[in-house]
Amino acid sequence: MLQARTDLTSRIDAVDPEVGAAIRDEFERQQYTLELIPSENIASPAVLQALGSLLNNKYAEGYPGKRYYGGCENVDRIETLAIERAKALFKAEHANV
Repeated sequence: MLQARTDLTSRIDAVDPEVGAAIRDEFERQQYTLELIPSENIASPAVLQALGSLLNNKYAEGYPGKRYYGGCENVDRIETLAIERAKALFKAEHANV
């Protein structure tokens, strides 16, 4: 777990050590408490990496292939994957992710 914590804050520490310290403290808090709010459950390192990626800079309002903004081809690919995987997982004809 130490590696995950270091990965999360090493670059931030170089720019703003106080923010880095607060993030480390939040990491520790999440490791030793049980959060009963589903949207605040612990995210995997892969999810945290995706959230911190260039995708964070992209508006992608609407549905795949029917976006309000251009340049969403890659977001469409990811969302379509999520839809197909949710349909397979839940044996559903439709999914909205």
